[in-house]
Amino acid sequence: MWFKNVRVYTLSAPLTSDLNAWEQALEEFKFTPLSAQEAVKVGFSYPLHSSIQHYTHVCQDIIFFALKRQEKILPAAVINEEMQPKLEAMEQEKGRPLSRKEKQSLKEELQLTLLPRAFSRSSVIHGYYDPKHQWLVINSSSASKAEDVLALLRKALGSLPALPWLESHKLTQQLQLWLQNKALPRGFEQGDEVELKAPDEGGAKVKFSNHLLTTEDVQTHLEDKLVTSISLQQPDGLSFQITDDGGIKKLKFHDLLTGQNDELGWDDLVARMDADLLLMSSALNEALLNIRQQLTNSEN
Repeated sequence: MWFKNVRVYTLSAPLTSDLNAWEQALEEFKFTPLSAQEAVKVGFSYPLHSSIQHYTHVCQDIIFFALKRQEKILPAAVINEEMQPKLEAMEQEKGRPLSRKEKQSLKEELQLTLLPRAFSRSSVIHGYYDPKHQWLVINSSSASKAEDVLALLRKALGSLPALPWLESHKLTQQLQLWLQNKALPRGFEQGDEVELKAPDEGGAKVKFSNHLLTTEDVQTHLEDKLVTSISLQQPDGLSFQITDDGGIKKLKFHDLLTGQNDELGWDDLVARMDADLLLMSSALNEALLNIRQQLTNSEN
């Protein structure tokens, strides 16, 4: 379970570290499959493996959890095809075009009749609570999906004083420096991807991939654009893109890191997954700490 994208939230007050309390709270909001008339369903699932039926898993005080989302797939083209003859029939019956409100009502009624025949799609988002650093780490590139996880955690736990881990305006300034190859977080070097955007509304955008970022053709864009995303990497650790809203994307762990537990094999599933989770969270936590520390140092 190696995370691929990350949203991080710091907590202004600690959450309970009582595993039984977590287990009971999350089980109360456990995932159950969609009924015929439901379009979307979310609930907590098993974070470790479907055969290990616990809603939480602790690895050296870090609490891992997972949220499962299931939704019906109703393509717009299918709805429109089903709706057109009904729309024409109603307009002919009334002798006039339907109003926007009437069309929307017809569409909603049609969606309800189509839901039982629709295919469903499921996805699982993993996350962990680290009581030492007082943050939640969600394995998602989407801020809205990460917020869905926080919302359900808040319902289950009763309180969740969470905020994004970095202040956007401070991070924006730092991204400019990182593109200039200055004040990089400890242990990191520039990657080979960057995205910039002019600050005016609808401003010009430019993106460089597989490119040396210190070259003049890249650096000249700093004169009239802001960095919105830049890749950073550790030689033998991890690499990622960090965005101006604090999101971590394209997270990759070096083979030298992911291969450290290969000798354990998979005969003992829990032991192997524990080892991988510890390795992943330790490497990720260290990277997050170095980034946050660098921003703190830049303020002083």
